[in-house]
Amino acid sequence: MCDNKEKKSYHFQVAEVVDNKVKDVFNFNFGGHHDLEELVNKAVAVGNITEKHAKQLVCGVRLLHHAMKKYPDNEAIKAFAPKFKEFKDALKAQANGK
Repeated sequence: MCDNKEKKSYHFQVAEVVDNKVKDVFNFNFGGHHDLEELVNKAVAVGNITEKHAKQLVCGVRLLHHAMKKYPDNEAIKAFAPKFKEFKDALKAQANGK
C-alpha cells in the first residue's frame, strides 16, 4: 500500500486480439490511493509470482475490492466478503514477509 493517501487515477483499456487484429471491447477509469505499480513490485519481490501474473493479480484484487465496496448489500458479495478479506490479508502478510 502507498505510504501517502494521495488519490491516483488509472485508465484500463480492454481489447480483443484475433488474427493480429485489435478490437476495442471497453475502457474505464479507476482510482484510489493504492499505487498499483508498487503493489506489483512487492508481489514480484516475494519471489513466487511472475511480473505478468502479479499485474493480473493486483489489478484483479483492487478492481474486485472496489466493486465489492460499492455494492455491500448484494447477497453474493455479502457471502464472499469474509473469504475475500482472508485472501487479501494473506496476500498482505506474504508481501510483508510475515
